[in-house]
Amino acid sequence: MKQNWSFRIQIVDTYLNSLKLSNDINNYYLNKTILITGGAGAIGSNLVLVLSKLVGDNGLILILDNFSSIKLKSSWNVPPLSNVMLIEGDIRNDRSLKRVFKENISLVFHLAAFFANQNSIDFPEESAEVDTIGHIKLLEYSNISNVEKFIYASSGCAIYGSYPQLPLKEDFISMHLTTPYQINKMVGEMYNNFYRHHYNLPIVNCRFFNSYGPGEIPGQYRNVIPNFIYWALSKGSLPITGEGNETRDFTSVLDLVQGLVKAGFYNEAVGENFNLASGKEISIKSMAELVNKTTQNTTPICFKPRRKWDTKPRLLASIEKAKLLIKYEPIIEFEKGFLENISWFKQNWEDIQLLSDFNPGINSAVRNKTS
Repeated sequence: MKQNWSFRIQIVDTYLNSLKLSNDINNYYLNKTILITGGAGAIGSNLVLVLSKLVGDNGLILILDNFSSIKLKSSWNVPPLSNVMLIEGDIRNDRSLKRVFKENISLVFHLAAFFANQNSIDFPEESAEVDTIGHIKLLEYSNISNVEKFIYASSGCAIYGSYPQLPLKEDFISMHLTTPYQINKMVGEMYNNFYRHHYNLPIVNCRFFNSYGPGEIPGQYRNVIPNFIYWALSKGSLPITGEGNETRDFTSVLDLVQGLVKAGFYNEAVGENFNLASGKEISIKSMAELVNKTTQNTTPICFKPRRKWDTKPRLLASIEKAKLLIKYEPIIEFEKGFLENISWFKQNWEDIQLLSDFNPGINSAVRNKTS
């Protein structure tokens, strides 16, 4: 199995040409050694592609990943680049952490997680071990190593509670959360803030919203868009849990990466929380209809009861704070990014079918689809 990397590299090149990062940002990242936990994941692999260009030939991107998000524990999603080093390991493992921090790390982008809501319900202890204990270990090593910044992938979809005022602003957090994943993401931010105030570790909390784009393998615990594309290309029915008028703030993975890169550069980001999103909402039903139309799937959409933890009828983020402090500006319109995602799926379809994992979990909503 081998991914079509030329297509993804072309997308990244086009994006960076349109984005026009400042010379200050380019110079800041040049020759740095950067750790990306979860760098073989959907968002992580795109961050690797972008940062590998920014650090240059004399820089180094270190990936620490245990391949938990991909069937067969494969390195299929790790780009074969000369300035990228893969270390297969776990953030809970001291040996793995000692190995990566020998490399004089400048910045840490912490994207590794036990993803996501249903997975954490099915396996709450492992969720806590990875997302809390592993997180604390990584903070400890980052603090001892005096890293320049620790950028954390939090989740705006997780920490704002069930019925908050829209658009969601950074101070709208809720303590009434409905899954272990949501709880652990909130706890992760709290530990970051503790290390900031107690040890002066330069942390940044980036709250992601509903990412999509090339690099995400479908599966029972993955995001809705790659799963819908997978089922549509397989000529199956797309299962909407709810009535379909629920909305989400779908955000291009490269726009999220832009936010991470800028959060790593701007000192104004240190100690802050940022929403990284498109700032627009799209209904699940309209997204599903677009999937079927684009893939020429004529199998009717089916509707299933909402999962007990899925209590948010709408999601829409305010991105004004990120715009103001780190000059974040999403530039990928949904349909354009969606069509690129479809193209990536089709180019890698045989591999994706082998790597996708839809074995039902203890309480997985996938059972509702297959019953």
